[in-house]
Amino acid sequence: MVTRPLLPSVTSVTSVYSVVYFYFSQQAESPTLGYNPPFCPAAPMFRSLFTVGAFTFLSRILGFVRDLVLAHAFGAGAATDAFFVAFKIPNFFRRLFAEGAFATAFVPVLSEYKEKRAFEDLKRFVDHIAGALGGVLLAITIIGVLFAPVIVMVFAPGFIGDADKQQLAGDMLRLTFPYLLFISLTAFCGAILNTYGKFGPPAIAPVLLNVCLIAAALWLAPQMERPVVALAWGVFIAGIIQFLFQLPFLAKLRLIPRFSIDRKDEGVKRVMWLMVPALFGVSVTQLNLLLDTLLASFLETGSISWLYYSDRLMEFPLGILGVALGTVILPNLSAKHASESTEGFSRTLDWALRWVLFLGLPSAVGLFVLAGPIIATLFQSDLFQPRDVEMAARSLMAYSLGLLSFIAIKVLAPGYFARQDTKTPVRIAIKAMTVNMVLNLILIFPLAHAGLALATTLSSSLNAWLLYRGLRNEGIYQPAPGWWKHLLRALLACAAMAATLLWLAGDLAAWTAMARLDKILTLLGLILAGGGVYLGVLFASGFRPAWILRAS
Repeated sequence: MVTRPLLPSVTSVTSVYSVVYFYFSQQAESPTLGYNPPFCPAAPMFRSLFTVGAFTFLSRILGFVRDLVLAHAFGAGAATDAFFVAFKIPNFFRRLFAEGAFATAFVPVLSEYKEKRAFEDLKRFVDHIAGALGGVLLAITIIGVLFAPVIVMVFAPGFIGDADKQQLAGDMLRLTFPYLLFISLTAFCGAILNTYGKFGPPAIAPVLLNVCLIAAALWLAPQMERPVVALAWGVFIAGIIQFLFQLPFLAKLRLIPRFSIDRKDEGVKRVMWLMVPALFGVSVTQLNLLLDTLLASFLETGSISWLYYSDRLMEFPLGILGVALGTVILPNLSAKHASESTEGFSRTLDWALRWVLFLGLPSAVGLFVLAGPIIATLFQSDLFQPRDVEMAARSLMAYSLGLLSFIAIKVLAPGYFARQDTKTPVRIAIKAMTVNMVLNLILIFPLAHAGLALATTLSSSLNAWLLYRGLRNEGIYQPAPGWWKHLLRALLACAAMAATLLWLAGDLAAWTAMARLDKILTLLGLILAGGGVYLGVLFASGFRPAWILRAS
């Protein structure tokens, strides 16, 4: 049911994205416009930001398409339940090892080697890290494959009473668990490429996964005795392809790793020590999500789904802007720290935070005001009723209040990781998690599922504030002149945009009664009108692109 509204949305957003990229990249590189002060990361970092953002956007779109294809090909039943469990388990460990703890510990140390050591020392360090990481992951993978039925019972105890479902999940887990090995090695290769300013190849990896799953569902599944097992093969193949795809780019850097083990390597020891608090921090996040799901399971039927759909929509701006900014600035900050450029470190953070304000604030306001119309357009169907639209809109509005904080955390946390300080963000995360748990119990009674979303928003805002305050108190980050002036301009532009959207949008009842094509066209018109008003008021109030492009 989502296919039709997504296509025009993708076309329009991609077009706007391309125009904005072309315009600002010209501004960033033009010496005649005076946008090149002594320290100006605009051109290279700007390209990197849009490269990662573009591929993240494409991955999110293909993720929606993937979900549609799976729903059409397999429906919702015991077979799909078994696959989602078999896919969720290696993904859980991937979040712990590959994307979270390892990258934040490895990139700063690698940047230090790149800045201060000879290439031979760096290559030896890469080889030893590859050996240590590969050995640990291989052992975990073998255990996962051998004890797949037991692991399924731990992660999905509800399957114990259904022998067929449990066996099917175990069989597929034996195929999907090796994905952990390959995707972690992919993240390892991606961290090296990011450190050398090569952001494109690592950003393509999630796109390849979605393509493999779509291909498995459409072409491999009809040829198999148990069609759903084709999806498990798709995951397995995707892991190999994602890893192999990075190797030619590493070869150009002469950094294809040899998997050798040296327990005495000083760099490996440092990475492992930095990973310990980072692992704990990622575990805290996963525990928080588990608690939200657990509490939502006691609420009205549909609450978990309403939160899921709201979160999916939040992932678009968070992934395109927040994750992209965090990915781009971590190696840059690490290099600045290694070269002891404190001024450059602060300016890089400031540059990223300007983009958070410039794009994050209007995104948050737009999601809040248009929560109902967006959900009605994308998800309303015979099974997703108008009341579902209303309930999901409530949680999306609550989440949108924290979008700026969610994105800011992605920018501020690298300010610690780049300095090889993984303990402080973990201590802050624990404080935020504690607050989130308390707020969950307080807000769930008056606001139900929306209370859980609001608790996440408030605790994340606390997290962002504590990260910011820590960097300011330590003298690590000094805001550049003009912040208050531009903040007022952004607030004025967002207020004008919100007023325009409220005036044009109408009430939710009208949207739920509207024909699908009318919803699509009206929503696109609202987005264009809101964006036009925001940019018009922003520029009319004196804003100039130089402020978000230059670093001073």
